[in-house]
Amino acid sequence: MFLKTLFSFLLLVVAFCAAQDRDTMHDIQVGMQGLKEAAKDPAMLAQLIRDMQDPELMAEAQKMMNNPEYKKKMAELTKDKAFQESIKKTTDSLKDPNAAAAAEAKMEHMLKVGNDQLKKNAGDQMKEAMNAMSNPEVMAQMQDMLKDPKFMQQIQAMTKDPNFKSYVDAVQDMVKDPAMKAKFEQVGQKVKASM
Repeated sequence: MFLKTLFSFLLLVVAFCAAQDRDTMHDIQVGMQGLKEAAKDPAMLAQLIRDMQDPELMAEAQKMMNNPEYKKKMAELTKDKAFQESIKKTTDSLKDPNAAAAAEAKMEHMLKVGNDQLKKNAGDQMKEAMNAMSNPEVMAQMQDMLKDPKFMQQIQAMTKDPNFKSYVDAVQDMVKDPAMKAKFEQVGQKVKASM
């Protein structure tokens, strides 16, 4: 089931890539190449799946898929022999229950590994940010930014982004360490004192 869902995302990914530039055919090719890379890179695959959960991204993809120029280029692409062979190969592999189950298990494993990698990267970035806040100048700049209503709006918008979950997960893991928890509390107190 997962593999079929991922396969159906192909057109959405291609649509989004095409929406980003005027050179539709080039973007379709770039989108397909990105999908091939995502199939090999767990973090990229996990990010792709998260991106597909972004309503704004999906709205843009849908808008592009309804564009006559996009439809024309996709029609041309579907006539391409290499594209047809690739689709047939994928479809045929999904017909074999054993091959489909193996591919699905592999993708699910890659997705887990990729999510773990995204979480680790977010954790590393949070640690770096926490270390930077021990610098009084950086802390003062952060306190000034937090007083800016526009910045706070950006923060609120960011929390709605599906990618933000990596940072929330990372912080939850980090505060399990008493030393990091104390560091977060210390920064939180400094921020509250400045407001």
